Amino acid sequence: MSLCSGSLVAQTRLPAVISTNMVLQRNTRVPVWGWAAPNTAVKVTFAGQSVNTTAGADSTWQVKLAPLVVSNTPQTMIITAGIQQIKLDNILVGDVWLCSGQSNMNYPMDKSINHFTNPAKGTDSAAIAMRQSHPGIRIMKVEMSYRLPGVTSTGWQLCEGRTLERSSAAGFFFARQIHQKLGVPVGIITSAWDGSRIEPWTPPAAYKTLPEFKEDLMKNDTVIDDERAGTMYRSMIKPLAPFALKGIIWYQGESNCMIEEHDMRYACKMQVMIDSWRKLFNANLPFYYTMIAPYVYTEWHNNIPHTIETLPKFWEQQAAAVKIPNTGFVVTTDLVDTITNIHPSYKWIVGERLANLALSKTYGVKGIAYLYPQYDHKKTADNKLVLSFKNAAGLHTADGQSPNFFTIAGADGHFLPARAVIKHNTIILSNPDIKMPVDARFAWTQFAMPNLVNAAGLPAIPFRTNGETWIYQPGL
Repeated sequence: MSLCSGSLVAQTRLPAVISTNMVLQRNTRVPVWGWAAPNTAVKVTFAGQSVNTTAGADSTWQVKLAPLVVSNTPQTMIITAGIQQIKLDNILVGDVWLCSGQSNMNYPMDKSINHFTNPAKGTDSAAIAMRQSHPGIRIMKVEMSYRLPGVTSTGWQLCEGRTLERSSAAGFFFARQIHQKLGVPVGIITSAWDGSRIEPWTPPAAYKTLPEFKEDLMKNDTVIDDERAGTMYRSMIKPLAPFALKGIIWYQGESNCMIEEHDMRYACKMQVMIDSWRKLFNANLPFYYTMIAPYVYTEWHNNIPHTIETLPKFWEQQAAAVKIPNTGFVVTTDLVDTITNIHPSYKWIVGERLANLALSKTYGVKGIAYLYPQYDHKKTADNKLVLSFKNAAGLHTADGQSPNFFTIAGADGHFLPARAVIKHNTIILSNPDIKMPVDARFAWTQFAMPNLVNAAGLPAIPFRTNGETWIYQPGL
């Protein structure tokens, strides 16, 4: 896409990520790049800086601005190439986050756009936000396209009107929460593809870094689990670089759950993707992601047999991926009204939970609840199984009933429903038909919408005490 007037198109052009209305990343050197006639002198002026370079023989040029300070006051960037000049107005300086994944990330503020008619209980925060002004937030949406070179986008837009209506709801509420807490401008770049699996978001070469994919690559070095790798990476991620980012949020997994991921394959796929994106943007970017919501995968007909454990086994892989440094996840088991809906509507809560994770881990803001009750260890006593949890202060149930979706088993491995009792930060499980229970499962079914939460109302992470393990291996 060219952002220049007709008289400039042949001489000078910029990528879609550099445009009027954009947000530039604070506190880091900021790349600005584009194309001009070979050997043309180029000057970029912004915020009191002027940086010069010369377009190369291939017509490309790039400069880096010195680290910028936060600015809520719109500023103008002037790019001069020979006798041509481009002015980019209304630029803020703050933080820029990349939002990627599949349709639940693309889920728009106006859910009727994609015919998501499922109502939310109580107040619809998206409907309220669409009637308000958000001058400190800017939005860029990358359209779903394989077209090369460059991304298909209209560039940066003000957070209002039709732009806001089409914007990622999870991305917007993530941005709004950070903007409200920190007072800094926030830009979100949404690059997501409905129904996409993770493999197309990763360059094929990245899979060579882990032995788990050796057999796949011997068959075809561009195909992983019958899916071609890198197609969306090439058209929707790679062209965004080297635009300076603060971090990444990711909301994907349903399409990979549908192929019955096993042996921690999804966790490994996340590792190679995250490593490759960090290498592309030349930064150890924080990467925060969403554990997918409950859904009846046994009703999904794709010639692959699914069981009621398909989803919890996938959750286990998503939870294991947190071993990748500088990552974190949010849980959404409580954000579904009906498990027959793969697009639950409470995206404002998803976005705010992701933001609270970023505010705590990336920004160091104190006093924000972002940790979920997590199984720690077990012991058997008096024919009962006692489970201890981390992040469990104020452990209780959201509906005032007994904790649900717990099962236990003895040495024979046969699981039965368990009576669960909360005692401080432990859960005491029992079943009169099981003497000496040794293992437990929690939310280990696609039907699970459990009620166990901590004092902050954050839901417990699904688990099994005899679960699979995954050893993190440094990637690229």
